[in-house]
Amino acid sequence: MARLLLPYHRGHREFMHKLKIVPHAENQLAPLLRPPTLAHRHLISLHDLTPPEIDFLLKLANQVKADPAHYKNTLEGRTLAMILEKASLHTRVTFELGISQLGGRALLLSAEEVGLGKRESVKDVARNLSRWVDVIMARVHLHQTAIELAEHATVPVINGLSDFEHPCQALSDYLTLLECKGSLANVTLAWVGDGNNVAHSLIYGAARLGAHMRIATPPGYEPDRSVMADAKREGGDVTLTHDPAEAVAGADVVYTDVWTSVGKEDEAETRQEIFRPYQVNSQLMRTAGPQALFMHCQPARRGEEVTDEVMDSPRSLAYNQAENRLHMQKAIFLALLS
Repeated sequence: MARLLLPYHRGHREFMHKLKIVPHAENQLAPLLRPPTLAHRHLISLHDLTPPEIDFLLKLANQVKADPAHYKNTLEGRTLAMILEKASLHTRVTFELGISQLGGRALLLSAEEVGLGKRESVKDVARNLSRWVDVIMARVHLHQTAIELAEHATVPVINGLSDFEHPCQALSDYLTLLECKGSLANVTLAWVGDGNNVAHSLIYGAARLGAHMRIATPPGYEPDRSVMADAKREGGDVTLTHDPAEAVAGADVVYTDVWTSVGKEDEAETRQEIFRPYQVNSQLMRTAGPQALFMHCQPARRGEEVTDEVMDSPRSLAYNQAENRLHMQKAIFLALLS
């Protein structure tokens, strides 16, 4: 059955072709040599990955996307345990479908069932699951929980999100940019809003991939100082400002996220006032320039951090990012397990 081409998709494709941005397909199926350091390891932070390891994951995800049938049943018989302390559409669907499309199966473990650190210690959860499954994905409140799981598990642990990082999201985002640009070196990514976990992972990735990052946050909401220091120490080009217009001017991409993340709901009213000048709207996109694309990791709170006009515009890569979460999760499984 032919895929229905909705107005959003048609406008998006026309815009991309106008800017001469087309999916980068060169050498998609060329043989790849996996860095031996990726086999049977944990993926907790993008800071833990070397440039060659990130490059491999991006290329592998590109191949998986180009020819999914080639990888069907590659991980037959393998089992994924998904620990979800936080609800999620994108994380649950892409991880569960990802392992299934590779021939494996997923077990969903809710926060109530597991009770990390409450009903059962994190150490014991890690040790027990290691006896039953082949890989663990944990979407947790505290980054320390992900670290502790990895310390005690004897199977790979993947950080599906923590309060400090979101490495799988950032890898998917860089895959999306790679498709558009063909190269990530010298791409300028402007982040507007809260200096949160997604921003941290993007900063680490930019330092390793040669991308430039400009970050605009309200005073007091900057990314963690240790992340900024690590990136700069490693030669990353990361600049910080409190002026959204300064950050986005001439940028290739404008990226934003929700103003109030899960766990900070009690700050929602205060954040609404503080972050209002940081809304990504048509005026800010005009400041960025006609070449600028828009990114959002979703879920989006339309009318807050982004307007409908921008989210639904041909410039928006938000749904490309969402789709690429599936291909990147599959690449991560293949890199760690096969």
